[in-house]
Amino acid sequence: MRHKGTKADAIVVAAVMGSVVLSGCGEGSGSKTEGDGTPPSASGSADAQEQGTTEVRAAYDKTAEAESARMTIRMNLAAEGQTITSEGKGVLGLAEGDSVMTVTAQDETIEQRVVDQVLYQKVPGQKTPGGKPWIKIDLEKVAAQQGLGNQQIGDPAQTAAYAKAIADKDVTKVGTEKVGGVNTTHYKVSVDVSKLPGGDQMSKQLGPTLPMQVWLDDEGRLRRQQIDMTVKAPASAQPEGSTSPQQLKMNTVMEFSDFGTEVDAEAPPAGQVTDMTDKALQGSRQQS
Repeated sequence: MRHKGTKADAIVVAAVMGSVVLSGCGEGSGSKTEGDGTPPSASGSADAQEQGTTEVRAAYDKTAEAESARMTIRMNLAAEGQTITSEGKGVLGLAEGDSVMTVTAQDETIEQRVVDQVLYQKVPGQKTPGGKPWIKIDLEKVAAQQGLGNQQIGDPAQTAAYAKAIADKDVTKVGTEKVGGVNTTHYKVSVDVSKLPGGDQMSKQLGPTLPMQVWLDDEGRLRRQQIDMTVKAPASAQPEGSTSPQQLKMNTVMEFSDFGTEVDAEAPPAGQVTDMTDKALQGSRQQS
């Protein structure tokens, strides 16, 4: 199998970050109330912002209640004047995070599955270093080493942590738009990374805030989510002889439709899989 470090890392990062954000924001508790001395116009604006915050916080729980959806994802990864675009489409289990997708990157089509927090990938016509068609990476182990913790990978029980990381001032209503023919409300959101589980480590990689945009349908479910971030590149993606950390700028847009669709995610037969987790962990350790 030809090794294209940047492309492989990009796809893995997309899978991991997609799972991280999908575990997203749950319903928050409590709301700010304005004092009697607040001018009516300011109070109205604050009330609207408060309502938007509540809707965004609740969106991930409401989306997860659908149990599954069809998803498309488009990611642009830019580093040192080069841009790599990957596109994926498939189905996603919103409770467990299992998925079956086809990903296209650098003119190659990759079959991808996530089953029980293990990422499997196969490039048709190519063999892994072990001579087998599939590779696998244990996402829980990678996340744990990076200080993210298992709870951040597709665990809906942790949604409250994201709700606490979003304050009223961090949500701005942009307007209304159609996404896939569906009416949606568009919000800009800023997540305080330090308030997330593993936030200290995440802050080193992502900075203090995670800027997102979300589009919610009339039932309060996610229809589109956009994330823009700058992350430190994995060592495997660093140019040879580089003495300074390479910065990767990543734009990811996910869209959801056909809620309740069936997800048939099964791990490939063990005899057809080469475990690349240790290599991924080694590359991760070399970052710091």
